[in-house]
Amino acid sequence: MANKSDSAISRREFARRAAFVSAAASLAPSNLLEAESIPVRQPAQQPANGPKLSPEGQAEVESRIQSIFAQYGSRLSDAQKADIRRLSTEAQLPLDRLRAFATENGDGPGLYLKPLLEREKKPSPKSAMPRPATAPKNP
Repeated sequence: MANKSDSAISRREFARRAAFVSAAASLAPSNLLEAESIPVRQPAQQPANGPKLSPEGQAEVESRIQSIFAQYGSRLSDAQKADIRRLSTEAQLPLDRLRAFATENGDGPGLYLKPLLEREKKPSPKSAMPRPATAPKNP
């Protein structure tokens, strides 16, 4: 404990800084953290050659696109952004069909591996060899 580095702060200094931060947050404008102050892009119109989506599906596509752009947008080119928009739109229709399928909690998986024809088992090499004759027993 005697060798403290200069970059470490004491508990008292930490509490003082935390109090200043909380006081500054309480004095900040109240509309700073409201959701309306953040600009939200309106969903783009569906392309003419794309699938016809419901308004809910279209909103989901836009939210998916916005989350991808928020995370990786600075690293993507315009062509990559157009591909993401196209792929997200194309993937929505199969997702809607999959979600429309009714299932219950007790339903098992839909796919089981069932071979179309059963093949005969090959005899093992040990069982194919004839057994040696045993010596006759003398009474």
